[in-house]
Amino acid sequence: MTPVPVLALNGPTASGKTAVAVAVAHALADHGVPAEVVNADSMLVYRGMDIGTAKPTEAEREGVPHHLIDIMEVSEDASVAEFQALARAKIAECRARGVVPILAGGSALYVHAILDDFRFPGTDPRVRSRLEAELAEVGPAALHERLRQLDPEAAAGILPGNGRRIVRALEVIELTGGFRSQLPEWTYALDTVVQVGLEVPRDVLDARIEQRVERMWADGLVAEVEGLARRGLRQGRTASRAIGYRQVLAQLDGEITEAEARQQTVFGTRRLARKQLGWFRRDPRIVWLPADAAATPRIVSELRGRVAGIGG
Repeated sequence: MTPVPVLALNGPTASGKTAVAVAVAHALADHGVPAEVVNADSMLVYRGMDIGTAKPTEAEREGVPHHLIDIMEVSEDASVAEFQALARAKIAECRARGVVPILAGGSALYVHAILDDFRFPGTDPRVRSRLEAELAEVGPAALHERLRQLDPEAAAGILPGNGRRIVRALEVIELTGGFRSQLPEWTYALDTVVQVGLEVPRDVLDARIEQRVERMWADGLVAEVEGLARRGLRQGRTASRAIGYRQVLAQLDGEITEAEARQQTVFGTRRLARKQLGWFRRDPRIVWLPADAAATPRIVSELRGRVAGIGG
């Protein structure tokens, strides 16, 4: 029996992945093939982070089930390893029901970890706590120098200011004797995967990002961040670093003006989009399609022959 395929919709932020995922799900349903969306965006997991993440509303989901959204508090830290396990379990559960899982999100590392043979070294809370205490005491530069002495190749792949990754590298070295800073090759851990990338002209994407940021402030992003701050946003190392939220926190602290917060959010989001696109472009297995009205039928065409019920 042919396995139910996994459809991965890739593309930078503001490329329209949610709308296309919902449209594809409806198109598959028209063929009698059920489909559901599995979130692969690292920030949509947080409850209450709605406006700044452009989280799809119930209306925008149009009745299509969406999984792995609103599953964590902003004070919690989301790890790629934990998300990998959750997403793979949800994908397996969908496929067991005969449902096509549509993986949608701009977090390229998450998509790579979910789809590919991507294994994580173990962790030890005691070692991690000791290294984090050292990080707070001496700073990332000193720990980066220690990492350079232990593993020059690993140190070369990590910025000296990225304390979190430096701590993780030192932890892995202490536990296993080595650290692999390079990501695994493109080797699927799941069978029957179809990957599609959504292409948007750069000027169009830049304009969408600017409009989205303006809409976020108009829709009440500042009030959202104020409420989340009372729920522990500042203590959440992952959530508090999200673009838009980090800038609003700085605005609330009087470090920057509202105009500067908006501008920094626009610039930061554009940089993120470029980075995401760079990640996805390196994957030779992705079929790139223009993010226009023809995207949905072309994606269904890519699935033809792999899903029972979609004829040629």
